[in-house]
Amino acid sequence: MAVTTEEQVEKVRELVAAIPPGRVSTYGDIAAAAGLSSARTVGWIMRIDSADLPWHRVIGASGRPAAHLAARQLRILAEEGVPIVDGRVVLRTARL
Repeated sequence: MAVTTEEQVEKVRELVAAIPPGRVSTYGDIAAAAGLSSARTVGWIMRIDSADLPWHRVIGASGRPAAHLAARQLRILAEEGVPIVDGRVVLRTARL
């Protein structure tokens, strides 16, 4: 099992913090930029250490939020001006 270092956690936090209002990144985008091999690692980091971050700006590659967060996440993103169609973020225009 791969070990996630504190440096990797901080890199993910830095990348998420840098996503501006009105834009989104995918878990895969963050993983690639942080040098991680898996988008799931970003999801794990976000689950345990993102309360002070704009977590709502990180979305799945399909553009759909996780079901348990969907209403809240889409509402916040819409308030920031992120284009959303049928419950899905329009990645081609909103992606960082």
